[in-house]
Amino acid sequence: MQQHITALTELLGAAQLLTGTDVSQKYQADWSNENPQLPEIVVRPRDTADVSALLSYCNTHNLPVVTQGGLTGLAGGATPKAGEIALSMERLSGITELDHQSMTITAKSGTPLQVIHQAAEAAGFRLPLDLGSRGSCNIGGNVSTNAGGNQVLSFGMTRALVLGLEAVQADGTIIPAYNKMLKNNAGYDLKQLFIGSEGTLGVVTEVVLRLFPQPRSKHTALVALNSLTDVIDVMQTCQAEFSRLTAFEVMWDDYFSVALTENANVSNPFGEHYLFYILLESENDTLERFQQVLFEQLEKGKLVDAVIAQAGKDTEMFWAIRDSAGEILSKIPDLANFDIGLPISQMQAFLEKAHHALQDNFENLTTLTFGHLADGNIHMIAWTNGEKSSEAIYKMIYKMLKEYGGTVTAEHGIGAIKADYLKLCRSEAEIALMRTLKQAMDPNNILNPGRVLSADV
Repeated sequence: MQQHITALTELLGAAQLLTGTDVSQKYQADWSNENPQLPEIVVRPRDTADVSALLSYCNTHNLPVVTQGGLTGLAGGATPKAGEIALSMERLSGITELDHQSMTITAKSGTPLQVIHQAAEAAGFRLPLDLGSRGSCNIGGNVSTNAGGNQVLSFGMTRALVLGLEAVQADGTIIPAYNKMLKNNAGYDLKQLFIGSEGTLGVVTEVVLRLFPQPRSKHTALVALNSLTDVIDVMQTCQAEFSRLTAFEVMWDDYFSVALTENANVSNPFGEHYLFYILLESENDTLERFQQVLFEQLEKGKLVDAVIAQAGKDTEMFWAIRDSAGEILSKIPDLANFDIGLPISQMQAFLEKAHHALQDNFENLTTLTFGHLADGNIHMIAWTNGEKSSEAIYKMIYKMLKEYGGTVTAEHGIGAIKADYLKLCRSEAEIALMRTLKQAMDPNNILNPGRVLSADV
């Protein structure tokens, strides 16, 4: 590797490389912390030209490259493997342009999502892509994984918010697929090749994002229910009655109770426990209308309790309960962390079967269930105290998921951890086409090798 260190130093400059003891542990794994591996070389480009020069060199010398953003991923996609050069986008950061008339914002790949939020809000707009890691995740990673988040129900996945981008191919070719228009049907929409491909087809270096006006009003409530059937009924009612239902986050009591225990900054606004909880938000409704819809659901017996946020601190606490997953995950050494998608009509049957199967086959089991639900996305965490059982849990649930027409990942991506399970939710023809694209765009397989497409899939 030393010859490549010397060559890359001459090519990019010593300031762009970290080697030896200068490579800190932060580069050894993404947030999943599975199979950490300290890279021998970390390259931190200043601009797109540096990315292009690096990839051109690596492609010529068949050197594998793993791209790293904010390292908040949960699928092992940014965790280095032996012999890989880590391409960190942390210095390729900043807002390039905010176009008021076109309602777009252009940002470099390494820009934290929260920085983009703040820039948009300062200009009177908003970017409705929002997730719990907003303070540390980078927009390039959001685009590369087609991140979901809290407002998919109303605004769609990241893909729906990207108008254009710049990306670098494996051989160093720069693709300036910039666009600010909602309608542009001139040939292939090349940006779609890079959105959601998890860095396996190219490295995203800059993104043009669609902005929206700030809402006239926003109301938040935390409500309690006693059945999943009622949860789905209330969801459909809220979608029909509210002007814009932007969030519909469901928490089972197992998750809600642990969140209250593990997060010192939250408390139970109800004073007692129920089977299900919904954190919901609507925009552009009057408070009276918001209250009326919830009161009608209480009268019908669909809701058993409801608390409407009276101030910003109430809203913050409701969301802190929902976002407590980070505190929970960081304290459990061996767990199965699911990010599954299902048709809503299949969700209750699947979850009942899954929970029964886990209880029957694993002792000392704990499961926590929560998620977005209205967009078909459920998160489940499962572990057994003192036992290494996560792999067996994954296999059981993923095999079962296939029977219900679900997907092993709804928003976190395949990465390295789920690559062997891709065949459970994609057909042979689909996987073959993915391989064709990979071979055409990265024939030497230097970009995030072993992610998304494993050798056995």
